[in-house]
Parts: sequence; C-alpha cells; structure tokens
Amino acid sequence: MNTLTLTSPAFAKGCPIPKRHTGFGEDLSPALSLSGLCDAAVSMALVLEDLDVPFCKAYCHWLVWNLPPMAEIPEGIPHGPSVPSLENAVQGIGYGVHRYRGPYPPPFLRTPHRYVFRAYALDCRLDLSPTARRRSLMNAMSGHILQETSLLGTFQRT
Repeated sequence: MNTLTLTSPAFAKGCPIPKRHTGFGEDLSPALSLSGLCDAAVSMALVLEDLDVPFCKAYCHWLVWNLPPMAEIPEGIPHGPSVPSLENAVQGIGYGVHRYRGPYPPPFLRTPHRYVFRAYALDCRLDLSPTARRRSLMNAMSGHILQETSLLGTFQRT
C-alpha cells in the first residue's frame, strides 16, 4: 500500500501557519493536499490539534469526517454540522462548534505552539452524530483506518 502524505500550499511542514488560517486572521481552514491515497478509501477524516496547551495532551480545534476521498481538500470549508459541498461531510465539536477554528493561543501563552493536522483514509463512512467529539470519532474510526498521515505547523501569538 502507498504511503499517504499530507501537505498544504499555505505552509511547509514544521513552519508557521499563516495568519489567514488563524483566529487572528480570517480563520479559514487551509487547503490540504494528499498524495498516495489508496483506491480502497471510502471516506476520509481530518482532525486539527494543538499539542502545546498546558494540562492537556492535545487540544482539539477541528473534526470533520465522511469527506469524500480526494487529493485536494479546498480552503475555507464552510461552517455547520454538514458540508453539502463535500458530499455532506460532518463537522463535529472541537474548539469551534461545527467549524474549523485555527490557532488562537490565549494571551498568557506566548510560546510557539505546534498544531498537527491529521488525515485518515477509512474503509467506510461513519455513522456518527455531529455532536461527536474527538474521542467518539477516534472510537468510531477504530478498525476502519486504512492509512493515516499528519502535517505539523506552528503558530506563536505576538
């Protein structure tokens, strides 16, 4: 099976996420590109997490699943529990309810934060309520993940 790779035209691996894609800018989800997606993929899921929130292993900013398998995920996925333009993909509850919420560290956290986008190729569509949170999504995906990959970006409040 091919190795799945996730990149973005907005930022390089390990580099700063542009302000446009943060809570200090337009807060638009960045375009994402996948290469090596296997033909057996029925759907995809995406998760965005901040790895540097104190007292928390990873703080979830965004959950979306039942995306169609595709090489290019467009910028600015619309808000809402359902995304009709992406075959009714579902956005769950993360930091922003039913929407992408990019980096937005609180004023007392001035150190750089690492944000990881995780992409999963699945062998099915998930029957999961839009009220689901990260743990429920991970449980529902268990046993259905064909491929997974990640892309790390950074952001520091100035």
